Amino acid sequence: MTTTGIDARLDRIGTDGTYVIIPMDHGITIGACQGLKDIESTIDGVTSGGADAVLTQKGIAPRVHDNKNGKGYIVHLNGSTTIGPDENDKRMTGTVEEAVRVGADAVSFHINVGSDHEPNQIAQLSEVTATAKQFGMPVLAMAYARGPGVDPEDPEALGHAVRLAEELGADIVKTGYSGDAESFQHVVESTRLPVVIAGGSKGTDRETIEMVRGVMDAGGAGVSMGRSIFQHDNPEAIARAVAGVVHDDLSTEEALTEAGLALEA
Repeated sequence: MTTTGIDARLDRIGTDGTYVIIPMDHGITIGACQGLKDIESTIDGVTSGGADAVLTQKGIAPRVHDNKNGKGYIVHLNGSTTIGPDENDKRMTGTVEEAVRVGADAVSFHINVGSDHEPNQIAQLSEVTATAKQFGMPVLAMAYARGPGVDPEDPEALGHAVRLAEELGADIVKTGYSGDAESFQHVVESTRLPVVIAGGSKGTDRETIEMVRGVMDAGGAGVSMGRSIFQHDNPEAIARAVAGVVHDDLSTEEALTEAGLALEA
């Protein structure tokens, strides 16, 4: 059940029900990599290029607000590192109340469906959505199919993950891409929530935009793409190309050309 507050805040992180969200919480996961050292410039670039919202951990909030060009802000509430014992073991790093205090328009939470840590993450996501409803705060569930014997691109597993997010009270769900529009349609049809996809590791410009085009053709609501955007040599341009597909229904070629990336694709 949505409320006026949830609806109003969803408007701040999207455009007419579509979403171009740039997660930049990777400083916990992989450290201060390309695009995150001078995160201020990256935030300015991607929001100038058409991103609807950026996403970070709570401690980065002071570096966000002056550089997001009036766009939305999401605070992520759990995390892990690639050098720790188990990257799938995401632990709580913040609360809804803290997100409110640092000026967030939404919160996000990562759950690995099929992992050994799924039970704890289900309980934690349930608590987050319950608290968020009290504040009229939208929840973006990052629901991935990950774990022993789980194919992270299997549309059945992805469909299960997005449905779990709806069952637990999320307002938007992010998941992996199944590889093509036809199979991803099953994922989108598994929930009434807006479904956005993760970008994964950086590919070519054309591969990135073709993937975004496939998501939209399948009935998806957009993207929540991190490394494909913030590690790009020109984050503003690739954000503009992605937004062209998500917001303006451009073809892959049109989006690359309008962003000035066609020759580099």
